[in-house]
Amino acid sequence: MSPSQARLVDTLRARFGERAVVTDAADIAPWLTDWRGRWTGKSAAILQPATTGEVAAMVQLAGEAGAPLVPQGGNTSMVGGATPPDDGSALILSLRRMNRIRSIGPQGAVAEAGVILAELHQSADDIGCRFPLTLGARGSCTIGGLVSTNAGGTQVLRFGTMRGLVAGLEAVLPDGTIHDGLSGLKKDNRGPSIDQLLIGAEGTLGVVTAARLRLVPAVAARAVAWLGLASPADALAVLRALEDSTDRIEGFELLPAESLKAVLAHVPGTRSPLDGEHPWHVLVEATASGGADDPGALLERLLAPMLERGLVRDATIAASEGQAEAFWRLRDSLSEAERAVYGPATQHDISVPVGAMPAFLVEASAAVEAAFPGSHASGFGHLGDGNIHFHVRAGSRASTDWLAQEGEAVTRLVDDLVVAAGGSISAEHGIGQMKRAELARLSPDRVAILKAIKAGLDRRTIMNPGKLI
Repeated sequence: MSPSQARLVDTLRARFGERAVVTDAADIAPWLTDWRGRWTGKSAAILQPATTGEVAAMVQLAGEAGAPLVPQGGNTSMVGGATPPDDGSALILSLRRMNRIRSIGPQGAVAEAGVILAELHQSADDIGCRFPLTLGARGSCTIGGLVSTNAGGTQVLRFGTMRGLVAGLEAVLPDGTIHDGLSGLKKDNRGPSIDQLLIGAEGTLGVVTAARLRLVPAVAARAVAWLGLASPADALAVLRALEDSTDRIEGFELLPAESLKAVLAHVPGTRSPLDGEHPWHVLVEATASGGADDPGALLERLLAPMLERGLVRDATIAASEGQAEAFWRLRDSLSEAERAVYGPATQHDISVPVGAMPAFLVEASAAVEAAFPGSHASGFGHLGDGNIHFHVRAGSRASTDWLAQEGEAVTRLVDDLVVAAGGSISAEHGIGQMKRAELARLSPDRVAILKAIKAGLDRRTIMNPGKLI
């Protein structure tokens, strides 16, 4: 711990008590390594404010001491976005003690940054509502992190990303100023939105302390269907037909046969929903609230003509909630199963325009395999919002250090293909540490704008160093 850090820690302990600062190395250690285990940093202390006022004081004092801060919630970043640098220069600012749901009702909820997503789900369910964003880390990710990364998930098709679910923010800016935007005004033309500026900023422009969030009515019924198709283009045609007929489709997940085979081989007790072989598969979920028509009958009616003309080769609708969960388990197990069955891969969280996704899946895979003979590329993901999880495996090029030798070159090629298709190199995981260099290479104008914004707000450059830009 540097002398300035030591003085800051002593000041904060004296002012806010022992719980406000953690300096025991064993207690700090679990929070130094990212979710994937790719980055490990160093930090002399974890600051643990309990109120927005304490956050503001800590940020102000850290700025005066020249001590960088790394805001952290559940530490579930997939790109090293909440990991401190390895030189020990930064302190972790944990929002986990700020875990109250301040208010909740049919019109929305105000949740502090440290509220765990699963707990918000339960609280909304208790009043007959739901917060319509979910993802695999829901048991540990926090509201502040979800806001700061503009998280997505499997329900973006109908409800959008976190950006569309935030009605207002409370945050502490880098100079210690408290921004209070929790009133949730529908009309506010006092210049650009500070709330929206902070969403997706990855803690580089300030610390989100609370959010006013939109809730929707609880699901009264849902239906989950599994389709077998010949191609991604056919899947897009199915999606468009469903969207033209109803607004109740919440999930539309596309996966190749090889990904499903990996799950069946790796996860005990799983079975294919369909008989026979199909090159591509789609999972569709439709929901109903209140007195709306049965979603199972809706899917059956809409899919019948597609089956008759061969657009859909085969289909089944889950006969029970247990079977619906089994279908989703297949989808949720894809990354884990592919890694276990096919070995390590370069993994790319990317997006392209929805209409371009079918061609991209086929053409990008072919381009990568041509550039790296013997490798194998494939993708799966959220066709409804253009988000692809694109994986490139070593194949016959396999070696103990394949990722180290060729991973960077593979990623550059994939990212070039994404940009050529009008897409983004980060669909829902953020930039963090992992994609900084690629963002600078491919989007220098965007990075210049982001740097100018940061320079205006974070003049002491203390907020989440080494992330995003």
